[in-house]
Amino acid sequence: QVRLVESGGGLVQPGGSLRLSCAASGSIFSIYTMGWYRQAPGKQRDLVATITRPGSTTYAGTVKGRFTISRDNAKNTVYLQMDSLKPEDTAKYYCNSADSRLAWGQGTQVTVSS
Repeated sequence: QVRLVESGGGLVQPGGSLRLSCAASGSIFSIYTMGWYRQAPGKQRDLVATITRPGSTTYAGTVKGRFTISRDNAKNTVYLQMDSLKPEDTAKYYCNSADSRLAWGQGTQVTVSS
């Protein structure tokens, strides 16, 4: 079973940047298209970015041009570089496969506020 551990969240001012990391146990991670999700209080969990094993990416319209997803298959890690952050990006961020078939990790909180 793949275990996912997210890190890198924090409090940042509008316009700032953060880089999230998701470390996965088990080499089976490399076969999945991975994604970053986010969930704000009282809202559903949304998929914001995906990356295939070779590195093709997709983004939700709300983050396109500001967020960059990447992965290091040798390290079983997926990243989310977040730039030009806005208050509406405030949420808990999670990684999972693009079809969310893996067990969810604890997530990492991102708060964008002045």
